[in-house]
Amino acid sequence: MKVAALVSGGVDSSVVVHLLKEQGITPDIYYIRIGMEDEEGYIDCPAEEDIEITQWIAHHYGCRFEEVNLHKEYWDNVVSYTIETVRRGLTPNPDVMCNKLIKFGAFVDRRGKDYDCIATGHYACTECVEDTVFLATAKDPVKDQTDFLSQLSYDQIRRLQFPIGHLMKEEVRAIAAQAGLPSATRKDSQGICFLGKINYNDFLRRYLGEREGKIIELETGRVLGTHKGYWFHTIGQRKGLYLSGGPWFVVRKDIEENVLYVSQGYDPATAYEREIMLMGFHWLSAELHLPMDVKFKIRHTPEFHQGHLSLSDHGLVLLESDEPIHGVAAGQYATIYDNDAHLVVATGMIV
Repeated sequence: MKVAALVSGGVDSSVVVHLLKEQGITPDIYYIRIGMEDEEGYIDCPAEEDIEITQWIAHHYGCRFEEVNLHKEYWDNVVSYTIETVRRGLTPNPDVMCNKLIKFGAFVDRRGKDYDCIATGHYACTECVEDTVFLATAKDPVKDQTDFLSQLSYDQIRRLQFPIGHLMKEEVRAIAAQAGLPSATRKDSQGICFLGKINYNDFLRRYLGEREGKIIELETGRVLGTHKGYWFHTIGQRKGLYLSGGPWFVVRKDIEENVLYVSQGYDPATAYEREIMLMGFHWLSAELHLPMDVKFKIRHTPEFHQGHLSLSDHGLVLLESDEPIHGVAAGQYATIYDNDAHLVVATGMIV
């Protein structure tokens, strides 16, 4: 079997190569360069250190190594999507788009199409049910990344291998330490992948600028202060408002007027919703019959919510939560799981 391994220099993808070699498979190793270090002013991306470690892994295990530059494809698809989504007052998810359009999109078009499968260090699994391959949750609930993979097509899913999906994070680090890998104690990457060490608000400020607007208490209409642009704030946000007498939560945004509406108190009722409308609904592996009871997530957390999925009167899909959900943000993706919270069955963007 001909396998391509996507290796970033981190401990997870490094252990992927080690496990493949234990299975008698020598993968070709690819490092995807997507950072913004080619853009003026962005010089903090750690690509060189990543590449050095990845080359070490390739040499140590006798694998062919190739660097694939997908910077343009990443900028045209993921970065532009992020900027435009924020401009529209929505909450983007660049990690979802990176997996769909770059790691398993542009890379496959450029190199991956020549391989039987692609192996990555994602915390996820695949499972075959009646000859159909499903994306399934990882053993480690905290590290599980199925929500970041939920926009993949069936053709993408059925060609993937996740060798560490059956391991806890501490087990992965233990394997790396025992094998003497240089990434064994390396910290996990944090934040949005294309930014490197760059602050997210600095990134938004560069492309969207600043524009002063009012902060208004939702219940009373009282002006509490000002902000520098709705694009710096998300629904459910509590920090960064710099208002006295808090805590205050962002519960609504008026994009046309550049106004933030906030509510006071710990978890105000106005910050919760039970009905979530989904557009662009996407079945991953097989179309199931609605209505149905499901487990779901609306953000990257270990916890699942219980809900009910049905068609709405408007041709959209209605996701009804058994309990009120805090901080439902338009633009984010709801990931839908079977009622056992194991198989990923669908996804849709929150309206």
